Amino acid sequence: MSASVAQLKHEGSPRQVVVAGAVAGLVSRFVIAPLDVIKIRLQLQIHSHSDPLSVRSVNGPVYKGTLGTFRQILREEGVTGLWKGNIPAELMYLAYGGIQFSAYTYISHLIEAIPAPYTPPDSATSFISGATAGAAATTATYPLDLLRTRFAAQGRDRVYPSLIASLKHIAQHEGPTGFFRGLGAGVSQIVPYMGLFFATYESLKPVTANSPIPLPFGSSDAAAGIIASVLSKTAVYPLDTTRKRLQVQGPMRDKYIHRNIPKYSGVISTVLRIWKHEGRRGMYRGLTVSLLKAAPASAVTMWTYERVMGMMLASNEKLTKV
Repeated sequence: MSASVAQLKHEGSPRQVVVAGAVAGLVSRFVIAPLDVIKIRLQLQIHSHSDPLSVRSVNGPVYKGTLGTFRQILREEGVTGLWKGNIPAELMYLAYGGIQFSAYTYISHLIEAIPAPYTPPDSATSFISGATAGAAATTATYPLDLLRTRFAAQGRDRVYPSLIASLKHIAQHEGPTGFFRGLGAGVSQIVPYMGLFFATYESLKPVTANSPIPLPFGSSDAAAGIIASVLSKTAVYPLDTTRKRLQVQGPMRDKYIHRNIPKYSGVISTVLRIWKHEGRRGMYRGLTVSLLKAAPASAVTMWTYERVMGMMLASNEKLTKV
């Protein structure tokens, strides 16, 4: 296996991988939180400009475009409105980052242990490891993802007064399965997304490292992360929209900022209904801000991961010399 592909998998101990992944997820989430809120608000919006709106006595959607959504949230909910759902999201990213990178490393080692000539090529190893790691991290942290979406979907009128209150309400009125609404769409999305992301990232990293052109963020890691994220996110975006629509189902569905969210049940039926009533635009609503979010998020994640891992390895090296 080439050194470029093996680098991410063989750096650091399992504990260091978990720490670096968790820190990377935490930092990344804080940076992109406002874009995440904007994306969720747009994904839950089903109206075209000609449709009457149930939330207000006007025609048209609640939000119009990324900048319009940003300004409206600031005007009506203040700066803190852009960080709604940040507490469960930070917890999710903290856990997600650690689980994702540790699972990626573990699965990669298992695949590399397969004897020749059955050892898969580097690209297949990266895809399988990334997809498996993404599925494991998504499932383990899904309740936090659902809470993030529900809090981000709240307007000035709170649906849930606190995180604890939301946990109690969902448990009481929706049961344990209520915390996993839309998990099928989440896993269906994350498996190809993370597989494509890691395979593209590992392939582009040696190319960007030797690029004669100045790279964004001054790092080949960041540039490779940006390109890999944009390509992967666009490919699976309809499933992300489906997941968000399913996550706000339940007894509080008509109390969010979009009070006429349809009732959905199941991944396939949701995809078909969105396509039938909203078309391709409905499937990709919020894609622009999603790509704006995905690029810096992945760049910050990979850049932070590599730097934190580097600092820990350097620290260990100094200690061994003492």
